[in-house]
Amino acid sequence: MDLHGLAEERSLAYHREVAARLPRRPELIALARRRAQEWAARGGREAPYAIEWLRILAGTMDEIVAQLEDPSERGRALRQATPFSGALDPRERWKLWREVRTRWESR
Repeated sequence: MDLHGLAEERSLAYHREVAARLPRRPELIALARRRAQEWAARGGREAPYAIEWLRILAGTMDEIVAQLEDPSERGRALRQATPFSGALDPRERWKLWREVRTRWESR
């Protein structure tokens, strides 16, 4: 089994779910901004990602959603350092991950 591919599929599914919720829960954007600001201020290895996320989070809802769902290499890299962690509660996240794994294994 390609565990790296599975992890990327899970991350994309997670971010698609977050993107679907943003219009109803815009406070998630404010939380992501605060987290990215903290990372940028702290410096370190996540700072370049934080800076890019801050640029994205300053955009429109459509632009933010497009980035969350971007399947490109850049999109995958940004999702690995996501300020949207914690946007889904653990039960929702585990349910989503189980669904992705089931789909992945049935390929």
